[in-house]
Amino acid sequence: MRVLQFGKFYPPDVGGIERVIFDLTEGLNARGIPCDVLCSNSTSRFVDERVGTYRVVRTKSYATLSSTSITPQLTAKLREMQAGYDIIHVHLPDPMANLALFLARPRARLVLHWHNDIVRQKSLLRLYLPLQQWMLVRADAIITTSPNYIKGSAYLARHEAKCHVVPIGVDKRRLGASAATVQAIRDRYRGRRIVFSIGRLSPYKGYKYLIDAASHLGDAYAVLIAGTGPLEHALSHQIAQAGLAGRVSLVGKVKDQDLGSYYEASDVFCLSSISRNEGFGLVQVEAMLFGKPVVSTDVEGSGVTWANLDGETGLVVRPEDSRALATAIERICSDRGLYDRLGAAGYRRATEVFTQDRMLAATTAVYDLVLAKGGA
Repeated sequence: MRVLQFGKFYPPDVGGIERVIFDLTEGLNARGIPCDVLCSNSTSRFVDERVGTYRVVRTKSYATLSSTSITPQLTAKLREMQAGYDIIHVHLPDPMANLALFLARPRARLVLHWHNDIVRQKSLLRLYLPLQQWMLVRADAIITTSPNYIKGSAYLARHEAKCHVVPIGVDKRRLGASAATVQAIRDRYRGRRIVFSIGRLSPYKGYKYLIDAASHLGDAYAVLIAGTGPLEHALSHQIAQAGLAGRVSLVGKVKDQDLGSYYEASDVFCLSSISRNEGFGLVQVEAMLFGKPVVSTDVEGSGVTWANLDGETGLVVRPEDSRALATAIERICSDRGLYDRLGAAGYRRATEVFTQDRMLAATTAVYDLVLAKGGA
């Protein structure tokens, strides 16, 4: 069995989908399943390189339009490479990858990894839907990260028989915490409860509601938001206008080696997302691995509430409700028994359900199924 992981980008480009592709590629190769990567570069440079034992091909990107990397070279490279693989594992959403599949028509088995629907780009979606439908019909199997998304997606519901739930796995070893860094973060916000969140500073993350929640929390709390993105200036302006400087901090990009320290130093993790662009919320699981209760939002049809179980591993509130976020955070932090119970249950769930071994084993089982049966 030879597998081609086919996605929009690949590390060092960052993102939740990129992390899943990386973990699958590294993990499958370690298990003796040859696995290479085809993706777009984030620049206009073509790269064909060896990363350890496997090959990574990054095609030229001329621009990014509606979150889509414009890389016509992708079709030619897929056509050139596809004969060497038994399975092509496509990570979605990625309209350019879909177009390349349609034009190249590879003979390999096709496994779609449906991380989330296209939600915001409605005009583009109307044009794209026939191509997406062709791909869904062509697919031999569809992987989703939660059962919620199968029911919540109008596109997947019609192909439920092909769908397989493969929870995302996290390896805590890549989230090591430094005692010195943890102490430095706690000293910086001494005497305050630390509420941590991390993600791209984009509209669907709902950070404007988390910032507004800080106005209801008062001086006993410090809200730290890590990440970069297009809303950085607008969010900074909101913080200044609301007089929340010192109570809300945009800490920018956090280095991989420091991320675990932020989780460890925090008291509560908050995921304030407001749309199904948030297909799962992997950062919730990362926080659970450090025993931190999670406050998240009830994004309809998303896997967010499957990762964080309301009343069991954290609390779930309505999206776009700043006061509800603040109330949930205060409730957790003011009740030690509740805090300990949620944190312990989150840790158990993260270490029992969301492990890399389970993700790799379940993915391999899907591969075996489509190769053995010629379909899903």
